[in-house]
Amino acid sequence: MKIKTIPCNMLDENCYIVSDDTKECMIIDCGASCEMEQRAISDYIKTEGLKPVIYVLTHGHFDHTMGGKWVYETYGLQPTICERDAELYKNFRKEAEAFGFIIDDELPIIGRCLNDGDTVTFGNSTFKVINTPGHSKGSVVYYNKENNVAFTGDTLFRGSIGRTDLPGGSMFQMINSLRLLEQLPDNTTIYPGHGPETTMKLEGATNPYLDR
Repeated sequence: MKIKTIPCNMLDENCYIVSDDTKECMIIDCGASCEMEQRAISDYIKTEGLKPVIYVLTHGHFDHTMGGKWVYETYGLQPTICERDAELYKNFRKEAEAFGFIIDDELPIIGRCLNDGDTVTFGNSTFKVINTPGHSKGSVVYYNKENNVAFTGDTLFRGSIGRTDLPGGSMFQMINSLRLLEQLPDNTTIYPGHGPETTMKLEGATNPYLDR
């Protein structure tokens, strides 16, 4: 499995392109807000000879979704998202305005809504969906056991966690979600929605929000 990280927009959000030996790939959290970021994604996909077949979101906040129109127009992919964040996704413009950002683009219609325990696939790769509410009602983690990787969105960062003071957030739910993630193997590589990658072992030993 090959993973490419491309930081996007003013909030330095991580967009991931995940591929396997079939050359099919999955786009995660495309927050591309300008032509330069869009070109970085498309150039990588073209150079690697990849075929995007699925576009997934870890949650519905605008910094993770603002590249959705471009993904749809370029690759014909509608987003896959937890059903509990569907309304958040649809109201992205209002949410962006609350942070002082004006976004004119429309987002594509949701293609598929997920629930806990569902799977998403591309090529020979399957990811399990783990519900992790706390940062938002519909935050999820995409976990692939065979390659020991987890895309945690804004639930778990290196040395920290996502905010819980935004609408739909809950520290109580976040704590329960973190306890669930603590059950992942130590050798699981964590790819967060912002910042550098980490491992479950490192977070269990150093992250003050985990109680391993």
